[in-house]
Amino acid sequence: MGVSADFDTVFKEMLDSKVCVNDSSLYVWSASFFELKGRLRDALTIYQLGISRNAEPIEWLKKAHTLFLSRISEIQNAASSEKIDDKEHMKLGNNDINPWDTSTMNDLLKKIDPLIAKVDGYYSSTKSYAGKVALSTLKNSSRNKVIEIGGNKYHIKGCAGQGGFAQVYKAYVNGDPDDLVALKVIQKPPFPWEFYMYRQLDQRILGRERLRYGLAHRVHLYSDCSILICDYLAHGTLQDAINSYAVIGKSMEEVLCIYYTTEMLHMVETMHDAGLIHGDFKPDNLLIRYARGDLTEDGFLDRSGSWRDQGLCLVDWGRGIDLHLFPDNTMFKGDCRTSGFRCIEMQEDKPWKFQANTYGLCVVVHMMLHNCYMEVVKKESSDGGSVYLPRLPFKRYWNIELWKTFFTKMLNQYPGNDDRRLLQELKKSFQDYMNSNPQLVKKLKELLAKQRASLCSA
Repeated sequence: MGVSADFDTVFKEMLDSKVCVNDSSLYVWSASFFELKGRLRDALTIYQLGISRNAEPIEWLKKAHTLFLSRISEIQNAASSEKIDDKEHMKLGNNDINPWDTSTMNDLLKKIDPLIAKVDGYYSSTKSYAGKVALSTLKNSSRNKVIEIGGNKYHIKGCAGQGGFAQVYKAYVNGDPDDLVALKVIQKPPFPWEFYMYRQLDQRILGRERLRYGLAHRVHLYSDCSILICDYLAHGTLQDAINSYAVIGKSMEEVLCIYYTTEMLHMVETMHDAGLIHGDFKPDNLLIRYARGDLTEDGFLDRSGSWRDQGLCLVDWGRGIDLHLFPDNTMFKGDCRTSGFRCIEMQEDKPWKFQANTYGLCVVVHMMLHNCYMEVVKKESSDGGSVYLPRLPFKRYWNIELWKTFFTKMLNQYPGNDDRRLLQELKKSFQDYMNSNPQLVKKLKELLAKQRASLCSA
């Protein structure tokens, strides 16, 4: 191995050459170096890599990892101590905070500014973007243009998506086809909030669970725009999967709907436990992850083996809400203004919290089952009262009780502050159904393989 001043390169070369890969010291000292440089996410990844390889002595490695997490926790606690003072919101009332209101967002950005400025991957300039290629020209023709950001050249290979405030492009870093990223360009004003949310995910959701929520490498802020650089997943979205059935006049197979519903319930439970709300939960923002090899029936129950990498990845955290920045038991007012995804509480101008996520989850499930957005109506309940349920009926050959229980519990009297038990109960009901018949897992495996062949070759 040649001598190199670049520690990243040295570490990678040692791994590739299998030098000391079973020795804990490689991971402890390398992680310590990255931690000193402020690259906390890289340090965490290295600790996790060493533990997954069972490097010896493993006890020393695990202890170093635990101490590292304690230091990270101190940073997180510092962020929590920056909670918005209740007095600041007395004029709104504790249940009248609009998390997306401009004044609220400006208050939050002021609170996090001293913290986020110290985070690995955060680069800010008071000057405007001065690259040779104007970012505004990418909207009309982006392919094969090269833009320079922070010393790297990004070779644009096409547009991956766009909205009213941002465009997302896929790009090779320094021309390397194996280093593919997503560039999210937000025109004036610059917006660091999404990067902040990704770093909170880094700190609060650890291990393989973290792969379910997108990864941001860095953000570059200029006076006239911001550029967020993220992982790029090339396997399409859940919306693409839904559309692949719609174009042939069919709906997604029920067993596939059950699988993705279980995945989403687990994801929502995890992020809520971490004090995070996505705020824009829809199939366009759910990227599909596939296993590295062929799926087998073994490992499905505990998501081990090839099933560990199979699932979904929730991206686009620009409307995310960090509950740690608000007083305990805060409820929100405000409208997401996303047609088809406004929860019942938003429609009726009532306080809401987790419903910003869970109503979106219900809409996604409805789209998988029916190929259309969900319209909710009041229906008479067995006790003489009324409940909200989807207007469209369940098909007779579906597991009707499973779906009726899901929508009834998710759309009516949702818990205000602790929804873990409800989400776990619903998740278990779907898991029990899948585990009741080995043929269901076999069919699911075949459907996912067929979906992958169809979408990834498109």
